[in-house]
Amino acid sequence: MPEEVEGGLREMPEAPPTSQQPPAEDISTWPTGRLLSTAARLVEHAWIAELERRGLTHAGLIVLHILTTGPRSQTDLARLARVENQTMSRTLDRLQRQNFVERMPDPSDRRRHVVSITRSGDEAWASTRTLERDLMPDVGDASAFRTALLDIISSSALERWNTGKTASAAQ
Repeated sequence: MPEEVEGGLREMPEAPPTSQQPPAEDISTWPTGRLLSTAARLVEHAWIAELERRGLTHAGLIVLHILTTGPRSQTDLARLARVENQTMSRTLDRLQRQNFVERMPDPSDRRRHVVSITRSGDEAWASTRTLERDLMPDVGDASAFRTALLDIISSSALERWNTGKTASAAQ
């Protein structure tokens, strides 16, 4: 804003904004755990946005992936997805409303239902097959990167999920 001075107006230098951003941090100095956590969150946000464009959630994508191997009971799906049965029920309700899955009475036990993927569900699953390539940066040796991630998950999952298997063995 101009300031009145003898002989006319003089432009005042702009004051720095009151809420300045702190200087950019050198992320190369971050501990590996912070890097991994930040990378996971950024990838997750990108995945969520792309899945939403397809009418899917991350949980729904997991169910469709499991169902590509064939029909399963809700209990089996919950176990394989590592969620509670009630959580799986909500996920299946949404997928069924979108016509991505169907629930049919189990012929051997009418109290149970068998869940299978529909043609629309197959198409939704197929539409996600390039997401990894589309969203992830080139990491050089993708196979080595994947192996490192599996090793991290394996060593961390032993206690959390009470598994005796490594992720590599579960491939």
